[in-house]
Amino acid sequence: MGLNNTQYDAIMRCYSKKQSENQRALEQRRKTAYEQIPQLTQLDREVAACSLAGARVLLEEDSGDTSSLKKELAAYAGQRIRLLKEHGFPGDYLEMHYTCPDCQDTGYTEGKKCHCFRQAAIDLFYTQSGLKEILKQENFQHFSYDYYPEDLIHPATGKNARETMRTTVAACLRYIEEFDETFSNLFFYGGTGLGKTFLSHCIAKELIERAHSVIYYSAFELFDLFAQNSFGRREAGSDMTDYIFDCDLLIVDDLGTELTNSFVSSQLFLILNERIQRQKSTIISTNLPLGTFAELYSERVFSRITSNFQLFQLIGNDIRIQKKLGLTS
Repeated sequence: MGLNNTQYDAIMRCYSKKQSENQRALEQRRKTAYEQIPQLTQLDREVAACSLAGARVLLEEDSGDTSSLKKELAAYAGQRIRLLKEHGFPGDYLEMHYTCPDCQDTGYTEGKKCHCFRQAAIDLFYTQSGLKEILKQENFQHFSYDYYPEDLIHPATGKNARETMRTTVAACLRYIEEFDETFSNLFFYGGTGLGKTFLSHCIAKELIERAHSVIYYSAFELFDLFAQNSFGRREAGSDMTDYIFDCDLLIVDDLGTELTNSFVSSQLFLILNERIQRQKSTIISTNLPLGTFAELYSERVFSRITSNFQLFQLIGNDIRIQKKLGLTS
């Protein structure tokens, strides 16, 4: 699970909050029960006296038989439950009610992260990815090949648009399955509205649900963030660059739509170089042809991409227009 220290601390603070809330709820239940059932106070005195007697027995050199004391304590516990039920309360009303009984709201069971910890990490990754609402619709379950015509042929491969997309999707599914074992990056390019962003979102959803940290930025947002950080326009404590360099998957969408200059080119190289060195995966999408891309971002950036990314060119007709017109192939 790709949690950094800040993310881990955030999750543990949530557990601490749950513990405090549940403790306050227990105290409120105790107050309510003891106000309505005065016998509980006397019962507590008897339990305390019995426990003290048991402690004395255990402290003696020749410890006696404590089985009778255990039976007595069990009888008191049964009496407490009967009193609660007689007054309309559940039998466990005065017990701690945990949000997760398996780990008792600690996040760990037998020294391992509890299933609720994993879910908390997934929820955090969804929130921090900026994709939570988008991925409800843009995922493999909602993917359709109907928008990719069979009569449009890729001149280099001889495959039609639908076959090309089927091949690309198959590669994306392999990418997901091999994500933990194989370092790899994806580069989607082609015209506007061909599903590049949608595919990125599909991959993001699958990996987030497998408890990987994913962060998504449009190219404009990403380089604006780096400009704010570089030129001192960002508030203290809000630097996201470490997370961008170290998250399990970084998605850079619509590369080429930002105002491209030497600063952007240098920052893109920095991001690629850092993530490649750290063996952290990246997905890039662009509407630019490869030749134009190389001219805009320099040969060294283009070399990093061609050497370290799987390249997929998508073909077809603008899906957004097809949807507006109610058309499919």
